[in-house]
Amino acid sequence: METAGAEAAGAAEAPLSGRVSLTVNGERHAAVIDNRTSLLDLLRERFGLTGTKKGCDAGACGACTVLVGGRRVNACLTLAVRLEGAEVTTIEGLAPGEGDELHPLQEAFVEQDAFQCGYCTPGQIMSGIGCIREGHAGSPEEIREWMSGNICRCGCYVKIVRAVEQAARRT
Repeated sequence: METAGAEAAGAAEAPLSGRVSLTVNGERHAAVIDNRTSLLDLLRERFGLTGTKKGCDAGACGACTVLVGGRRVNACLTLAVRLEGAEVTTIEGLAPGEGDELHPLQEAFVEQDAFQCGYCTPGQIMSGIGCIREGHAGSPEEIREWMSGNICRCGCYVKIVRAVEQAARRT
């Protein structure tokens, strides 16, 4: 019986690892990671993509919003090992070309002055793109409802909604 107890204790101490291969912003990545690693930590700590922000680390603020297969997800709540073969887009992958060219929603954020401190901006933009792609940008009320999981502590909500409306009209 002592052997079984020692094996169980050893298993509890050794974190399990897994291999994940995914495409991030058009570039294929593979890594061996602890199975408990969130997509957020993989992006920031292993791939050096720090544009995606760690806010609450509990799925309540939306600062970590990225697109997986074109759909919005909270990267802090998404286990990276579950994304084998997935296509992930972060704020760094939005620019349609090289240089200073911005995504239409990024342009709209600048034109509408839809940010203040900027901490939530990457998540707001990624959520706004998802909102537009999902067909939930038909009115200010609809945009507010579908982006309600993204918090802006500076209170730029009116301007954020205007920016999403502007970008939706352009696409």
